[in-house]
Amino acid sequence: MSNRAVLEVIALDAEDAVAAQAGGADRLELVTDMAADGLTPSRETFAAIRSAVDIPLRVMLRVADGFAAGDIDVLVGTARELREAGADEFVFGFLDADGHADLVAVERLVAELDGCRWTFHRAIDRAADRDAVRKQLADLPGLDTFLTAGSPAGVAAGIPTLVAEAARSGEPGYEAQILVGGGLHLHHLPELLAAGIDAVHIGGPARPAGWSGPVDAAAVREWREALDA
Repeated sequence: MSNRAVLEVIALDAEDAVAAQAGGADRLELVTDMAADGLTPSRETFAAIRSAVDIPLRVMLRVADGFAAGDIDVLVGTARELREAGADEFVFGFLDADGHADLVAVERLVAELDGCRWTFHRAIDRAADRDAVRKQLADLPGLDTFLTAGSPAGVAAGIPTLVAEAARSGEPGYEAQILVGGGLHLHHLPELLAAGIDAVHIGGPARPAGWSGPVDAAAVREWREALDA
């Protein structure tokens, strides 16, 4: 398997997925309703995308905007249905009212996923203590990635945090891959790559026409080439 940097692209449907793969995406994050920053797609959407491409798919488990888990029974049931449809990688992350990891919700989902790989998404950027969240989650089965901008304000503000966390790679709580996304631009890549960060996540930058338009293979290819340079 190649050691090149991972390029993950948000896909809303099969058309997005095909274009992202054609442009060089390594993995897709599947969501719906970007007005709510990405919610769980339907089982039918997952199935259509799975049939259209052969790269890994990470499916969002999130039923409402924000970082509260909401009805965990609904989330667990949704995860079960998606697994039955063939999903085997997921994205989720929840905080409690005090800004700590909601371990009750997260552990319920982890138990349902039974070893599937998963990403703790940008809830970490809203956490009261990022280091504490990482250490709370460190031993949970399947966790291999943190999607983060380093700051709730986005990557431009979060680069110092991202660089500092990358320097701690391998320490307890810092074993998972850092996947940078959230206000990410091409001009941020040299500093991130120099720090040893080897995975990025794009949504809007893959869509020159905005969220109302589809993923554009040429836009994705520009990121692929920048990562490979």
